[in-house]
Amino acid sequence: MTTAYLAVEGLEAQGHEELRRQGVTPRAIHGRLLIADGPAMPSAWSANVWHDCVELPVASIGTAAKALRDIQRNWAMYAPLHHRRAALIQEKLPHVSAKPVVFPAAAPAAPLGSWTLLAPDRLLVAAHCSAPFPNGEVAFVEDREGPPSRAYLKLWEALVRLRRWPQPGERCLDLGASPGGWTWVLARLGADVVAIDKAPLDPQVAAMPNVEWRGESAFALEPASIGAVDWLFSDVICYPARLLRLVERWRATGQVKNFVCTIKFQGETDYDTADAFAAIPGAVVLHLHNNKHELTFALLSSS
Repeated sequence: MTTAYLAVEGLEAQGHEELRRQGVTPRAIHGRLLIADGPAMPSAWSANVWHDCVELPVASIGTAAKALRDIQRNWAMYAPLHHRRAALIQEKLPHVSAKPVVFPAAAPAAPLGSWTLLAPDRLLVAAHCSAPFPNGEVAFVEDREGPPSRAYLKLWEALVRLRRWPQPGERCLDLGASPGGWTWVLARLGADVVAIDKAPLDPQVAAMPNVEWRGESAFALEPASIGAVDWLFSDVICYPARLLRLVERWRATGQVKNFVCTIKFQGETDYDTADAFAAIPGAVVLHLHNNKHELTFALLSSS
């Protein structure tokens, strides 16, 4: 069994170190693609994980395209080498829509395989991959007027990837909210938002009818003063270990149904704390295309 891990561009070192810590030894490195023997291991720092990879000899562009079409319809190309030849193969495959996503929308559910040319006459293909978007990259129809910062794109992507988002009337807590990019997203969805930050919100966000701002510290906030919430969001800047303690504190109350938080690394990458987040039962930890040196943690209720 062969698995390939497509590292996040610019964060290849994090992807390789994460896999090394799990005992994964690369058989080959092909651009950002680390190829290894064995089943897929958890890899938050991979933009995409290729499962059950197969190498196929191909004599021509036509035979390469036919080999892919015979497996399934939808394919995404990754071509760090032999790019022109790879592009000619991709042209012979059925078109996969790459239109920007209009939020809110669930990520595509149709199988999307990945392939690359290891050599002009040899394909590496995986019919099943972890990312629902080509090479883990998603583009949105952006709103350049409403949100006060571009942080809203992270939340859009997280909710699209999770295939769930707050519904009208649900109660949301946004920790470290200022200037209000995430609060803006949640309020636009019709949720009732309690925004927590010592700094004020952007005036246009603060004026939204379903937004309440409290000028308090996210870490000093007493859960009892908030009560039950359907969603807890955090894009607060802090060390990962401090965020973990905050999440565990709120989990212990039993008052939060769903969590979506950004794990921000300041300086060195804290792999141990990232692993601790991933070890929480039911947790998802992944790198979003709109993340930088950070990961996104989510814990959703079954209902």
